[in-house]
Amino acid sequence: MTIRECIRELIEPRNESSFSRVYDWVMLVAIVIGILPLMFREQPTIFWYFDLISGLCFVVDYLLRWITADLSSKHNRIVAFLIYPFTPMAIIDLLSILPTFNILSPTFKVVRVSRLLKILRVIKVVRYYEPLEIILAVIRRQSKILWTVFSLAVFYIFITALIMFNAEEDINPDTGRYLFDNFFDAFYWAACTLTTVGYGDLYPISDVGRFISIISSMVGIAIIALPSGIVTAGYLDELKSRKKGRTAE
Repeated sequence: MTIRECIRELIEPRNESSFSRVYDWVMLVAIVIGILPLMFREQPTIFWYFDLISGLCFVVDYLLRWITADLSSKHNRIVAFLIYPFTPMAIIDLLSILPTFNILSPTFKVVRVSRLLKILRVIKVVRYYEPLEIILAVIRRQSKILWTVFSLAVFYIFITALIMFNAEEDINPDTGRYLFDNFFDAFYWAACTLTTVGYGDLYPISDVGRFISIISSMVGIAIIALPSGIVTAGYLDELKSRKKGRTAE
């Protein structure tokens, strides 16, 4: 086995080797300490070191994945090296590295953007945290069904908002204006009702509006339950297939 193949085995997520597991945990810790400063307004000195350590880990990980890109690609070596920086996860990796340059040198004036780019580091967890990867795999596999349910939900929100916007014509006594002053207010109310969130900032007061709200809530529960059942069933199927694959190996 060549050095590059050993590196590939090391950085491959969920590899059964002990070194690969240690590498995964190191990267998870790097992600955690990399996003920890985003939870505080004040930035003590230790957070500077957290940023530096996590950033260096990300740089090393990015370079290791780049130099071994051809080993897991269908393209030849040169093409694999050229296209790797433009793959989705490589772009996320690169953007999550940029804040490191901001702390290394003050010439990189991306302070505000830097905090936003650090949030991208959360996405990197998908690579090392299997449950999230399974969820994404289920979403990809059930994408057509989920898209159909999503389209149904948007259509129902639109229809409900349209009905409520024209049915609820009472004046808000606090503002002296319509309760649903524009269609976006009605659409916002319909979305909150469908998801059973109910913030309470917008609500109908007429009998007709309340009746529409009751129907919308009852139907909304059924529509919201559809994707939950689909994802749950797909998640269990994905777990079973992965266990069978590991047993076969």
